[in-house]
Amino acid sequence: MESSSTDTGDLFVGRGWIVLLRGLTAVAFGVLALVWPHGTFARVVLLFGLYAMLYGILSVAAAIGSRHQPGYLLLAMEGVVGLWAGVATLRSSSVTPMAFVFFVWLWAVATGVLKIAEAIRVRKEISGDVWLALSGAVTVIFGVMLLLRHIFSVTALALLIAIFALIWGVCEILLGKEIRAMRHGHLAGSP
Repeated sequence: MESSSTDTGDLFVGRGWIVLLRGLTAVAFGVLALVWPHGTFARVVLLFGLYAMLYGILSVAAAIGSRHQPGYLLLAMEGVVGLWAGVATLRSSSVTPMAFVFFVWLWAVATGVLKIAEAIRVRKEISGDVWLALSGAVTVIFGVMLLLRHIFSVTALALLIAIFALIWGVCEILLGKEIRAMRHGHLAGSP
């Protein structure tokens, strides 16, 4: 019987491409939000809604693909939170800035806490745990900054969201690269 440490490592080894896709999606979202900082509030809402839905879909797909391994529930919860935030944001045809900030705040705090919990749980099994923990910490800090939303204009809020997405995307890409390197090392060491 294998140890849970190996099972947890295998969970991450099998989803490096998902993490890379989530990172690339976050970077693309960040770039688009930076390109349109003076665009309408509706564009920022649309971009975030689409991003959160795609993030949720990718996370749920990864959880389904690794459903018999430890840690898949944390990943599934991340996906459900992303799907909820995306659907709630896109479904509200006339979402107010306050409601939008609430959706983003709730998504950021929930996702960040889940990522930090996952990083603590797997800290001895994967080499990229620092990127996982850092992406969780950046997400929680972003959520806390959203609590100060009354000092931001809509344009400043769009820039804050864009900068967060870029930083978070880079962390996800670096984690994905670590996982892919671990997979290649794991395969190379296999009989």
